[in-house]
Amino acid sequence: MNEFSLLYPQGTAPGFQKISETACNDLSLEYILSHVAKNEYEKNLIKRMMTGLESCPEVICYRSDIFDDFINFPSFKDKIRDSLDRLDYLKTLGRSFNDDSVAPIWQLINRLQELDVYIGCIEEIYSALKEIDVRSDGLKQLKDYVASVYNDSGFEYLKADIKELITETSQIQSITLGVNLDETMRPVEVGIVSINKKKFDHSNAFDNFIGFLSQLGGLLDGKSNGNFNGMSKIHSSGATGADNPLMQNLSREMSDMLSANVKHLKSKLSQYVNISGYSLTRLIPDFTFYIRWAEFCEQVIKSGLPMTKPQILDEGSGKLSTKGLYNLKLAIQILDGSQLDVVKNDFEFSKEHGIYIMTEPNRGGKTTFTQAVGLIVLLAQNGLYVPCEALSLSPCDNIFTHFPADENQTVNLGRLGEESKRISEIFSLATDKSLLLFNESLATTSFTEGLYIAKDVVKAMRSLGARTIFNTHMHELAMDLDEINALNGKIKVASLVTGIHEGQRSYKVYLAPPDGISYARDNAEKYGVTNSQLMQAAG
Repeated sequence: MNEFSLLYPQGTAPGFQKISETACNDLSLEYILSHVAKNEYEKNLIKRMMTGLESCPEVICYRSDIFDDFINFPSFKDKIRDSLDRLDYLKTLGRSFNDDSVAPIWQLINRLQELDVYIGCIEEIYSALKEIDVRSDGLKQLKDYVASVYNDSGFEYLKADIKELITETSQIQSITLGVNLDETMRPVEVGIVSINKKKFDHSNAFDNFIGFLSQLGGLLDGKSNGNFNGMSKIHSSGATGADNPLMQNLSREMSDMLSANVKHLKSKLSQYVNISGYSLTRLIPDFTFYIRWAEFCEQVIKSGLPMTKPQILDEGSGKLSTKGLYNLKLAIQILDGSQLDVVKNDFEFSKEHGIYIMTEPNRGGKTTFTQAVGLIVLLAQNGLYVPCEALSLSPCDNIFTHFPADENQTVNLGRLGEESKRISEIFSLATDKSLLLFNESLATTSFTEGLYIAKDVVKAMRSLGARTIFNTHMHELAMDLDEINALNGKIKVASLVTGIHEGQRSYKVYLAPPDGISYARDNAEKYGVTNSQLMQAAG
């Protein structure tokens, strides 16, 4: 069980590539995960897991099948979610049990609590898995493991012994101590008189003894009143027993004097020395990952948008085909109450269409679409449902993005220098299995200079062979594709546009040559600077 994982099949070692923080920002991953996770800790945990991009089809399918079970069996998901806090508590108890600074008696009491929580978790997960016919290899292995523990003959004995020992220890409500004094009435020795099953309540005999001491003290100081105020706290108000040296010493002495009880507990627990819930606590991150994403996908589906299980193809084919693709950020806006008409698109990568030069009117959805492609790959390769109606994907080995940089990052090199540096870094790391997403690259230099550099970049992309979307305002770049495709290269370049229907942006994406004039006319009309609009304004 120590080798078992819900992220990797047994015998498969992690082989992921780390997605850069820049790519995470460009894909708005933090924004999305803030709506998936319940707190900052979970968000960071899930982000670390997702940014290790796995490209092995076996690993991706293993995760995808597990996630499919979490979606298809919501009762199982809900029961596992309810067990997460207990599993996390179990992890904390395990640490305290191995803490040498904790007295042996308290170590054993913590051990009892740990085993009690462990039993509860096994029973809860066993019950959850027993009720469903899981299909994934990962949950089948988990089901077999939990069933083997639950059905093991020693498990029933463990339950009985733990119940008995917890009952025994919980019945100890007080300890009566005897204190020996020296001739000056200073305490020199202490011993246990009795271990009691109820809180201390002074008896008449003790009342008489206290009354005697009170009278004796009164005789000595002339202030006797014969009153006894009952039990008093040894530690001061606002402090704990652990803060007080007297309580610490008393606790240590009690632990030593209860050695017989410690031996009894140890003898009972010795046969269960190898029983530990740690193997389950190791799965807390895995459970959290699947549960939070399953909850989120259920919300999206309930809103009326599709989320679907991807089909994973062999590595190296370079194919990606999707129907009804949309950006997951739009789904979040709908969940947050926005009234949006989400436009879905069909899209594919192939040898004939391996690089897309994408042009569009301003605010036509170019960045939104580019993010959508990156996110669908990221989610699919993590084994999650994807925001579309269908997807078949040959995995990428990494996702590289080139979006406009923050001005603070361009101080030393200037905008063109900074953009060029990042392009060079991408080409030094990318392979023909990578996904490249360029958004308005080289837009900060002059048109002539930008077009010249962009042509060279696209030619290099053809030689590299990586699937690419290159968004640009330079419509001329997409008009010269025959010239670029005539050169040697692994894949071909195609023109992709977002259209206008009846004068309105349709946000539909389709293959077509760019129409720079219509885009210019659209923008001129939008800003009121056509000849007729200006003449009308001049009056």
